[in-house]
Amino acid sequence: MSVVVIQFITLDGIVSDPDGRGGTPSGGWAFRHGPETVAGDKFRLGRTLDEGVLLLGRTTWESFSRLWPHRDDPFSARMNAVPKLVASRTLTDTSAWANSWVIGEDLAGRVKGEPRDVVVAGSLSVVRALMAEDLVDEYRLLVFPTVLGEGERLFPAGGPPVHLTCAGAERAGAAVLTRYVR
Repeated sequence: MSVVVIQFITLDGIVSDPDGRGGTPSGGWAFRHGPETVAGDKFRLGRTLDEGVLLLGRTTWESFSRLWPHRDDPFSARMNAVPKLVASRTLTDTSAWANSWVIGEDLAGRVKGEPRDVVVAGSLSVVRALMAEDLVDEYRLLVFPTVLGEGERLFPAGGPPVHLTCAGAERAGAAVLTRYVR
């Protein structure tokens, strides 16, 4: 089992509000580069998505649950079919998106006990909780040619050093998909 974090990210490390739904002044930065940059399996998840589980925080799950169930392209079918674990203390009804389950308080324990690969999409609070427990095995970052100067960073200032190995980089539309492993 491995934990793979996928994120849209700017050149200066910002991950907040890539689609503009958060209402921030600089929101929507990823989608300014056109659908060919963000659509489909840009993170090259392939079998990981088919055989693993998707882990989301409540806010990301709520956003995705309004989007993915209404799409019918091949990648959307995969997103709708994958088992989805939702880390939330407040969400009780997951009927808006098939194959979704709320997990309890022990996020790290649930992830450690998961026999399948875990893909974490967005969900910065979940990612940071897993980072604190040293559970992230790989970061797949779709890096956009944008500098925002402010916003939530994947790796916040003052955090511990993280030493990774570059496992690959390839152009994906206007962005670059980078893969880093422990």
